[in-house]
Amino acid sequence: VQLQASGGGLVQPGGFLRLSCAFSGGVYRVITMSWYRQAPGKQRELVARITSDGTTDSSDSVRGRFSISGNTADQVVFLQMDALEPEDTAVYYCNSQVYYSLYDYRKRRRNDYWGQGTQVTVSS
Repeated sequence: VQLQASGGGLVQPGGFLRLSCAFSGGVYRVITMSWYRQAPGKQRELVARITSDGTTDSSDSVRGRFSISGNTADQVVFLQMDALEPEDTAVYYCNSQVYYSLYDYRKRRRNDYWGQGTQVTVSS
């Protein structure tokens, strides 16, 4: 079971990109699906998250420009990034907390999955 992210690239300031992330191979239940990013020389930071009840949240730096959507039941998540700025340049990672199996669910044992990362570069 892997998380697979795609959709990064090079875009000019003010442009847009849409990232996608999905599981290859199923898990029993997805708890959250999130996007993180890590710029050179900086720590990885949470960008946006969606939970199993559909609640979404995003960081102050992207609120109003980025939008997370998807469906934890379908185990897929998207990040629509509009009005991109050079400061958004980073490697973007998909993350998911899951119950891998019914056994894990009954034990409330969470598992953490990370995608491979996709580069987003905002530059003129």
